[in-house]
Amino acid sequence: MENTRNPLFTVSDFIALTNQTLEYAYPSVEVEGEVASFKINQDKYVFFDLKDGGGSIGCFMTVWQLRQPIEDGMKIIVTATPKLTQWGKFSLTVRALRPSGEGSLKKSFELLKAKLDKEGLFSAERKRALPALPQHIAVISSTQAAGYADFIKIINDRWGGLKVDVAHVQVQGTDAPDQIIRALKYFNEQETLPEVIVVIRGGGSADDLSAFNDELLVREIATSRVPTLVGVGHETDESLADLAADVRAATPSNAAQIIVPDRQEIIRSMRYRVQSVLPRTTQAIESKRVELGETLQRALDAVERQVLRADEQVVRLRQVLTQLDPHVILKRGYGLIRGEQKVGSHIEIETYRAIIRAKVEGYDKK
Repeated sequence: MENTRNPLFTVSDFIALTNQTLEYAYPSVEVEGEVASFKINQDKYVFFDLKDGGGSIGCFMTVWQLRQPIEDGMKIIVTATPKLTQWGKFSLTVRALRPSGEGSLKKSFELLKAKLDKEGLFSAERKRALPALPQHIAVISSTQAAGYADFIKIINDRWGGLKVDVAHVQVQGTDAPDQIIRALKYFNEQETLPEVIVVIRGGGSADDLSAFNDELLVREIATSRVPTLVGVGHETDESLADLAADVRAATPSNAAQIIVPDRQEIIRSMRYRVQSVLPRTTQAIESKRVELGETLQRALDAVERQVLRADEQVVRLRQVLTQLDPHVILKRGYGLIRGEQKVGSHIEIETYRAIIRAKVEGYDKK
């Protein structure tokens, strides 16, 4: 009988071989289960067990990887690498996780919402108004999605002529939050900033929309240099990204309606305003014309009165001058004496009808 020997390993070598085998066979796995024994050590390391009715497995991750809060009893799906530790304990090294099922999704949502709300990320005081008519916008979405197509169509139909920069990203799944974060950073670092950053995604299940409840994504939206408009899901859907944005839109189509006004509606409004203002303008012009006419007539009347008063003064002056005319005085019987008025002098007396020459016989002062 042939003698066969089993491989002989040291403990360290066997652990290393096991991990190499696991890495080759299962470099990445997704495991679903219920959280138990959740704890955070030194504000750096996260430990919990993932269990179901038939078993339990330990999980490890760092705090910065925990982007959606969890607690005992929640059902989650982890993306992880299986590993045998140096102490011979099998565990999962978790790279990412997401809540699974409506109850766990809602619980994680409420936990993170309360945390960020306490920090003031959703405060109305920090929100900014969007420009009334932007000329340059940035859009973050999946360009293959119906919501994106609706947004672009409505933008062009309502106004058109805008400069639109687009970042194509995944809008659901594990990689979606990081892709959207990179797009936000990119647009915020441009030399010429867009006037608005729009993040849109059409409807979907709670699990599909869970990417927009990622803590790092929500914080990135809240700290954007450029005003943000987020329209995710249907009107009844609410995401933390919506709450952190400067303006929330009910849907991608509603986001387009918020961004730009309807050109045809503006034209109709302007026509109505012109038509309503025209009669008032005509009436105002007529009123001013009448008022100006009355003012002019009053001025003419005042001038005429001044002229009449001047004429009266001229007549009175003419009368005074007439009375002072020497000929008139002579006509009344007076005489005008010329010459030296002393005894023996010859004088000349002018009357109205004659000039009399005489000699002064006597001269007495009165």
